[in-house]
Amino acid sequence: MTDGDGWELEPGDEEGAAVLGLIGRQLRSWREAAGIRASELAEAMGYGEGIVYKVESGTRIPRPEFLDKADDVLEAGGRLRDMKEDATKLRYPKKVRDIAEAEARAVELTAYGNHNLHGLLQTSDYAQALFSTWRPVLPAERVERAVAGRAARQSIFDRCPAPTLSFIQEEVTLQRPVGGRMVLRRQLECLLELGTLPHVDIQVMPTAREGHAGMLGKMEVLKFKDGTAIGRCEDDFASRPVSDPKQVRVIELRCGIIRAQALSPEESLAFIEQVLGET
Repeated sequence: MTDGDGWELEPGDEEGAAVLGLIGRQLRSWREAAGIRASELAEAMGYGEGIVYKVESGTRIPRPEFLDKADDVLEAGGRLRDMKEDATKLRYPKKVRDIAEAEARAVELTAYGNHNLHGLLQTSDYAQALFSTWRPVLPAERVERAVAGRAARQSIFDRCPAPTLSFIQEEVTLQRPVGGRMVLRRQLECLLELGTLPHVDIQVMPTAREGHAGMLGKMEVLKFKDGTAIGRCEDDFASRPVSDPKQVRVIELRCGIIRAQALSPEESLAFIEQVLGET
């Protein structure tokens, strides 16, 4: 392993910096209590000395296995190992963490997408290919973190009790061969699997529709157990998440109309099967 092992925190992530600082202080405290130098700890763990200093100073996010080994070497009794979940979350940008937190609380989600598939529906290969289209080109580490962040959010499909999830996708998002033919095929197969889950509806908006309520762009509404909700609509409300009931109702109204204008879930699965057969 090298000093570069781990991830850097995004600039301006004050919340993440506070958590990372706590992890670093805990590591240093246990190392000093054990009476060993940073170089000795690094050698015992199979790492370069630099990564130990970076983690202790709060400038590098440790990988889960780093904390496992540190806990074993320092005989921390699981105290360092218990911080793996917090460290793993920090690898994702704050925006992604905020989205994941909202999705984890949601009892209902309705989303319309027009350019590409919703992040919760994407396979890792599709997401990887999608991020590779960004310009300027994203660094490999950032792509890795972004793909991992999307994959982690997909635990929403396995939650119990299960939330109600509704996705409306423009026809073109099922046909554009992002990543190539085989990546698209696997993505379509994934959609068919998800679409058979009892709490998931996937609908297709045919390109032949002359117009519909989603012409402003992608939108989403998440509802929570306490009766509150948040929504987002591209090119409206400054494209920012809103929680004001009046604004959320506007987005919810549009989502409801879009669902009525799209193919039914059954028709949509048949359509996806047809596209898969032609791919």
